[in-house]
Amino acid sequence: MIIRVFKAIIPKELHSEFEIKFKQISVPVVKNYKGLKYLEIAKPTKWNPNEFVMISRWEKEADLIRFAGRNWNEAHIPKGMEKYIESCTVDHYKQIDLPSH
Repeated sequence: MIIRVFKAIIPKELHSEFEIKFKQISVPVVKNYKGLKYLEIAKPTKWNPNEFVMISRWEKEADLIRFAGRNWNEAHIPKGMEKYIESCTVDHYKQIDLPSH
């Protein structure tokens, strides 16, 4: 299992509009891909005042390649969303299975 953490810095004045578009455009784009096991989005807190995040969990690397292409380790910004993003990062992690009780 691969966990993908996308973080985007959005100017304060665009937060409300971005949040709507994040749900309307970005979420459906990601949800349409085979191998997606989990998807969550979150908005800023006082500790990260301009940072939005999308966390997705994928079955395997091949699923990420289908979603984001050969350069899957780079951010994949759906058309129409780029105007909101001041900067962004994407990181990937291999899941560590927790011991069962």
